[in-house]
Amino acid sequence: MSDTDGKKPLGLGGGRPGQVKQSFSHGRTKTVQVETKRKRVVVPKPGTPSGKPAGSGGSGDPSRRPAGISDAEMERRLAALRAAKAREVEEAAQRAADEAEREREREERRREIEQKERDEREHQEALRLKAEEEARKLREAEIRAQKKEEVRKPAPARPAAVDPAAAQAAEARAATKGVAAAGPRKTDREREAQDRDSRGKGKGDDNRRSGKLSLNEALNSEGGRTRSLAAMKRKQDKARQKAMGYGASAEKQVRDVQLPETIVVQELANRMKERAADVVKALMKMGMMVSMNQPIDADTAELVIEEFGHRAVRVSDADVEQVIDTVQDAASDLRPRPPIVTIMGHVDHGKTSLLDAIRKTSVVSGEAGGITQHIGAYQVTTERGSVLTFLDTPGHAAFTSMRARGAQVTDIVVLVVAADDAVMPQTVEAINHAKAAGVPMIVAINKVDKPDANAQKVRTDLLQHEVVVEQMGGEVLDVEVSAKTGKGLDDLLENIALQSEILDLKANPDRAAMGAVIEAKLDVGRGPVATVLVQHGTLKRGDIFVVGEQWGKVRALINDKGDRVDEAGPSVPVEVLGLNGTPEAGDVLNVVETEAQAREIAAYREQAAKDKRAAAGAATTLEQLMARAKADKDVSELPILVKADVQGSAEAIVQAMEKIGNDEVRVRVLHSGVGAITESDIGLAEASGAPVIGFNVRANAPARAAANQKGVEIRYYSIIYDLVNDIRDAASGLLKKEVRENFIGYAEIKEVFKVSNVGKVAGCLVTEGIARRSAGVRLLRDNVVIHEGTLKTLKRFKDEVKEVQSGQECGMAFEAYDDIRPGDVIEIFEREEVERKLA
Repeated sequence: MSDTDGKKPLGLGGGRPGQVKQSFSHGRTKTVQVETKRKRVVVPKPGTPSGKPAGSGGSGDPSRRPAGISDAEMERRLAALRAAKAREVEEAAQRAADEAEREREREERRREIEQKERDEREHQEALRLKAEEEARKLREAEIRAQKKEEVRKPAPARPAAVDPAAAQAAEARAATKGVAAAGPRKTDREREAQDRDSRGKGKGDDNRRSGKLSLNEALNSEGGRTRSLAAMKRKQDKARQKAMGYGASAEKQVRDVQLPETIVVQELANRMKERAADVVKALMKMGMMVSMNQPIDADTAELVIEEFGHRAVRVSDADVEQVIDTVQDAASDLRPRPPIVTIMGHVDHGKTSLLDAIRKTSVVSGEAGGITQHIGAYQVTTERGSVLTFLDTPGHAAFTSMRARGAQVTDIVVLVVAADDAVMPQTVEAINHAKAAGVPMIVAINKVDKPDANAQKVRTDLLQHEVVVEQMGGEVLDVEVSAKTGKGLDDLLENIALQSEILDLKANPDRAAMGAVIEAKLDVGRGPVATVLVQHGTLKRGDIFVVGEQWGKVRALINDKGDRVDEAGPSVPVEVLGLNGTPEAGDVLNVVETEAQAREIAAYREQAAKDKRAAAGAATTLEQLMARAKADKDVSELPILVKADVQGSAEAIVQAMEKIGNDEVRVRVLHSGVGAITESDIGLAEASGAPVIGFNVRANAPARAAANQKGVEIRYYSIIYDLVNDIRDAASGLLKKEVRENFIGYAEIKEVFKVSNVGKVAGCLVTEGIARRSAGVRLLRDNVVIHEGTLKTLKRFKDEVKEVQSGQECGMAFEAYDDIRPGDVIEIFEREEVERKLA
């Protein structure tokens, strides 16, 4: 290369050439060719005493070994040499480790010294700052004292300012009138100036302007521009507050912090009235990397509360409901309230028609199939001016739970019994509900206008259920009425009013409202709507309430006539709008003070319900799960999805579905809800292979399109009779067909023959009925069944026949069975499959 200038490359000989690039200043570089010396590797050859190759020049070579040294001595020396080298390596490593340890100790001492110096400097700085602060406070105290002293001293009198223009005018007047100018006449302006000066002297501040600023004062004022009056006032107010100690830091307030089992960091900061960032910082110092939205346990929260100087008060999660504890009303606060009358009875006995006649309206015409399927709440004002609240409950068997809720909130029960039908099953249930609720009962014997009406039979049948009416010598009021002609309605209302006077019903309207949810539904456009019967207090628009696991703020109140009202007192039924979710029918509504309380109570109830369901699932043991799976293995299920218009109807349908089935077949409700059928319902139905049942609701457009695309069946119902019957028929289709046996004949074996290629053949005489080849047979010996099977052959003489009549002889051979003897009896029967239906 040119860089080598023809010189021989650097190297130690015997190596491989290489290039090294050297860099110089001003960007100059030079490439130098070098040679690297390869390390010599000596491979010992086997057979040499020392393990080194013969002739390699090592110390094991006998020609170069010192004289008189044997091989053993040479090996010993080599071993000693290797041991010495190993010790040198170990000593070097030990020295390096010792040096590193000493270096680390020196570094630690150096850091300790630097830390001490830093702490000393910080201490000196703190002392200096403290001294400066004390000196500053001392100077401020001296200044305040000096200012107070200046305020107390009277200000020196200033000579009245003389207006040059006024003086010249006075001199001119004096010259014209012959008056000397030495004693100028005081004008009105001079007197006003003197008055202003005298008023300004009492304020003790020479630098402040007094009165109006004249042009002369503005031109001749010393010191130039002065501070405004507002600025001077602010300065004085600040000095006054500082002197009174308002500027000092307020003393920390110690609070009692209510601490539940778990609490969110932000909520903990709010209860301590501290910044959330400070609480997070304190938790980080404790080794917990949490954000302000994460929950912490009570023990950790208690440590944080103590660190901030507050007191922790442990409370249970259930304590959040203490704000809605039952209030004991004073007797002086109670006011009379209308009675709550529940109309009960068997289906189609005329309950709603009777209420129609009382209200002079037509409710029954709006019900599907002429039967009531919701709980209706109405208020009626009688001709005498008394107000009655009526609850109309369904009479169908599926609405037992709804009737139970109606009995729990009622004061008087009107039991409607049709005079032409007498006491029926749901009539007995209504009697039991009324007795369980402990409320008085009035029997309304309806349909007395019919030709076949028999009111006396109704009274007699009621005796079987311990309901003794007045005409039978009892205490229960009874009235013969006709919803069609209006007969006896006045007597019924009079008896209700009389019964309410005896009960002396009172409530306090001036307290927080409490009521029961009679019905709840999800209304399109209005959201969740609950029909509430107010029991205590007055429910007003804008009230914050909690009902079951839901909460809300009363957005609107609608009475039974559809009009909006501002408030609802005791015994008044209203529809409440403004809930955040659909409550369960039967939940209790309580008004609370703040929205935070309502949220907290609803969240606690929701969590408690989840925990209860989880505990019920966790309580199931593995053995129970296996037994249930084994039992369910042979049970056929009919899955369905139920969507209804109101909560009570959905609940009633689910209860009716649970009663359908037996040990072989059952109906399983995958999902039940309130509102229209949605696309998500169709997706669930497709995955489960279940039909969707709509009760008084319809599917929206996306749901209909999805159902057509995925082949999901949607069935609509408005009468619960039809729904229950159709589901029962569908579940009956899953039942296994019943197999029945019909005995068609008997044959007696007379002789047994052995036939080649066939086996044993029985020579028989048909003694009764007929013998068919396709039928089943049993072999009886001493009236004990020893074999059951089918026939392999049936012959009459030598011909194969299909059947043999009674009194004829034939030959029979069994399929895969030969143990037949003379005297045995063959029983011939046929099997028949019969369709089964659920009861």
